[in-house]
Amino acid sequence: MNSGDYDFWLLDLDGTLIDVEQQYIYDVMNTVGTRFGVGFSEWDAEQLWYGPSHSRAIVMDRHGIDPEPFWDAFHEIEAPERRAAASHLYPDTEPFVQAVDAPVGLVTHCQEFLTGPVLERLGIADWFDTIVCCSDETGWKPDPGPVELAIEQLDVSTESSGVLVGDDPSDVGAAWNAGLTGIHIQRRSPNRVGQCVRGDRRIDSLTELREHPA
Repeated sequence: MNSGDYDFWLLDLDGTLIDVEQQYIYDVMNTVGTRFGVGFSEWDAEQLWYGPSHSRAIVMDRHGIDPEPFWDAFHEIEAPERRAAASHLYPDTEPFVQAVDAPVGLVTHCQEFLTGPVLERLGIADWFDTIVCCSDETGWKPDPGPVELAIEQLDVSTESSGVLVGDDPSDVGAAWNAGLTGIHIQRRSPNRVGQCVRGDRRIDSLTELREHPA
């Protein structure tokens, strides 16, 4: 694929290249809720999984749960083998990534203990020239830290032009904060995620980037 005006591409993982079975989301969030003595509706579970930060905060606040213990419980509950088994590629992912003729990096909020098994299970671990899992040390998108680390690991010129593609406003924010183009891929209806995301470009499928990369 002609990479257009970009010398390198950075991609988000969950909700951009892959997704998980809905029942897995409900099961995980129900288990988390049980730890706090609350019951999450399917809507709550989807907002906690897919929603932007403010939507997640609203759900937690309504149930009287602080974010830090919530995410601690979430990461304790998730099992790598179960997460990997419930994950699947979007149909447009492989044709897009395999066609890019420039360095490609992954920058994801998915934790390292989950990311490795998921990529291995899906057979895509070798698709990327670098993989950065956000952490307290690297920073969390929209902080530019993990994006800048990925750029450093790609070993591209400081004059290079890059782009980050993701489904969350934090992806676009991280791109902008690192001086990159931010492309939002709208995998779900704005009515389901609670907002419409502004970016340099909005797409509904990675196929659009194959046909018109810039």
